[in-house]
Parts: sequence; C-alpha cells; structure tokens
Amino acid sequence: MDKVQLEQCIHEYGKDVYTFCSQITGNCQEADDLYQDTFLKATELKEGIDYNRNPRSYLISVALRIWKNRRRKFAWRKRIAGTCALAEEAAEVNVLEQEISVEDVILQRELEQQVRKAVGELPEKFRIPVYLYYTLQLSVEEIANVLEIPQGTVKSRLHKARALLRQELEVVFDEI
Repeated sequence: MDKVQLEQCIHEYGKDVYTFCSQITGNCQEADDLYQDTFLKATELKEGIDYNRNPRSYLISVALRIWKNRRRKFAWRKRIAGTCALAEEAAEVNVLEQEISVEDVILQRELEQQVRKAVGELPEKFRIPVYLYYTLQLSVEEIANVLEIPQGTVKSRLHKARALLRQELEVVFDEI
C-alpha cells in the first residue's frame, strides 16, 4: 500500500475506526489517542496492508490489538503500583429529528442510555463483537478476522450477548 492509498483509507474508514475506538474506550481523550496510534501503526505497516482485501477490518483489528495491549499493561501496572482507573462511562446522544416532542426525545435518550449502559456492562468477549456487528456493521466473517477467532465463536458470542441484553433490558422494554 502506498501513501495515497493509506490517505484514502484514512478518509474512507477513519470515522468507523474512531467510532470503534470511542466505544471500546468510553472516553474521548483515550479514543483520540487510540485512533492516532492506530493510524501511526498503519503507517508503519503500510506495506503489509492489502488495499484490495478489506483495509477497514485490518485497521479495526490494529486498534483492538493496541487497546488490548494498553489494558494488559494497565492491569499489570495496577497490580504493581495501584493506580486509578483509565476509563469512565461516557454517552453522547444526537437528536436526529427536531419535529418530535420533547417527551419523546427524553424517553429516547433514556432508552439509549440504558441500552448503552447494558452493552457497556457486558463482558469484553461479548461487548467487542456487539460493537463491531451493530455499530460498524461488520459481517461475522470480518469480525472473526479482526478478533482472530472462528466464525462460529463470533456467532455464539453475539447470540449470548443478545440473550444477556434481552435479560438485562427486559424490565425497560416492558415499561414502554
């Protein structure tokens, strides 16, 4: 991959990579750092990226590996030196239509916050595939390549995550 193709990847897939970074970190500053580090790593590895094969999945897998390494390093340091937590829960909601009533907007925001909270509380092995599948709309095959696990494992994790979310949000949806 040459410099022009890398710039085109940044232009085409930068928003998706940033969205993924912000969802897994839960913090804008950490998401910015992770996003930047992802593309710095991509510039280092630009010869290894095949522009014709799905660079979006490759970039997301790079971001995921960097994030996992940081968490592992943080966990190790926490065991040794006992520092404070890196991530805090953050949620931003955009109102798409202005013609809906204020009550509907408030109810929609509350519902979205509860869903985001429920997804955020899932164990990591379920949360990451859910983000990749529903937010970035990657296929099961692409998720399997990103996470380096079999497709059947991705399917079972998505199924289990849906069941956990259904159980967690059952009360919320019964009220509506």
